[in-house]
Amino acid sequence: MPNANDLALFTLVVEAKSFNKAAQLADLSTPALSKKITKLERELGVQLLYRTTRRLSLTEAGEMLYQHSKAISQQVNTAISAVSSFSEGLTGTIKMTVPTISGELLLAEAIGDFCQQHPKLTIDMRLENDFVDLVKEGLDLAIRTGILEDSSLIAKPLIQSKWVVCCAPSYIAKYGSPTKPEDLTQHNCLAYTYQAAGSYDWRFKAKVNASAKSKVAEEQIIRISGNYSTNNSQALRKAALAGYGIVYIPKCCVYEDLQAEKLVQLLPDYQARELGVYALYPYTKHQPAKIAQLIEHIRQAYQAKAEYFG
Repeated sequence: MPNANDLALFTLVVEAKSFNKAAQLADLSTPALSKKITKLERELGVQLLYRTTRRLSLTEAGEMLYQHSKAISQQVNTAISAVSSFSEGLTGTIKMTVPTISGELLLAEAIGDFCQQHPKLTIDMRLENDFVDLVKEGLDLAIRTGILEDSSLIAKPLIQSKWVVCCAPSYIAKYGSPTKPEDLTQHNCLAYTYQAAGSYDWRFKAKVNASAKSKVAEEQIIRISGNYSTNNSQALRKAALAGYGIVYIPKCCVYEDLQAEKLVQLLPDYQARELGVYALYPYTKHQPAKIAQLIEHIRQAYQAKAEYFG
């Protein structure tokens, strides 16, 4: 069977458009290279190249193999680049933008740790919730939660972020606790207005038992109202802790408060919204090793705090 080296030589011949040039690049004799391509054709049982004294051209099978072998060569080069960077050390600068919630919860520390591991690398991290144009702003990487709308960016999933409905025990003592989503219309619900849409439309799905896997839970949308709203998650959290009302918020924002019973999760039989957290970067044929390694480091940081999000 053909191996990766045979495919790499075939790719080299196609791109050099000459056995002589390809042989020089591969440090082989022209007859030796020709024999390897002939052997490759024999093993595959198809003709890959039309050979004339003046030029080479691809057969239909050759064109198909070239597209795949070219991709394999790129993957091999990327892998080698990524591994060699460990010995050479990462250098240069990475400019990135991250949401304030994740930045304060774990990314500030995770990025600091990455910089300590790679002292020749500089990272400029901006904490902001607005999704900026990465190319226009000259940014290499963004961490964002939600649906990817810009198809020109590559998205790498990091973790799923669940939301919760909660309030302080003092609020329950004074106003009671809702037992179903419809009850929220009778309560003071504090809106998180950072979202592009849905600040006042809270979404729920009834949790399905494992024994009823075939049952599909329908989404329920409750239009809430209240006398306080904010676009800042920490301001919303503090309002909830003070007993001002009920909030619908990413679990990671209030995980420690829930564990300490300073806040109480409501409607346990219903699942609030769940959004993906992604690493986004501009499309590039050859992703720099420093970006790939940073994304993996960030992914591990999220997974290390998975209980905050799930």
